[in-house]
Amino acid sequence: MPFLIETFDKPGHAHVRARERDVHLAFLEDNKALLLACGAKLNDDGSSAGGGIYIVDVETREEAEQFIAQDPFWKVELFERVSIVRWRKAYVDGTCYL
Repeated sequence: MPFLIETFDKPGHAHVRARERDVHLAFLEDNKALLLACGAKLNDDGSSAGGGIYIVDVETREEAEQFIAQDPFWKVELFERVSIVRWRKAYVDGTCYL
């Protein structure tokens, strides 16, 4: 069953996110087979809300924890906190999976 990972950046660390963005995107490309969806959280005006969402197709919490621990943003200690919860795929792109 997939897991939803939500990250929350440390305040005042936008420069870290910007500096590490390219290596983070390369990590996502290398792991795209595990990604059902992912992306940065944004404010209504389109500016960064300081964090992201990942929905990863792994079987266990441990695998989800291992995944996020390999993210370059994790390795440079960008995140203030990370939330991991199981996720049930109900609808994706207009298709029902129930």
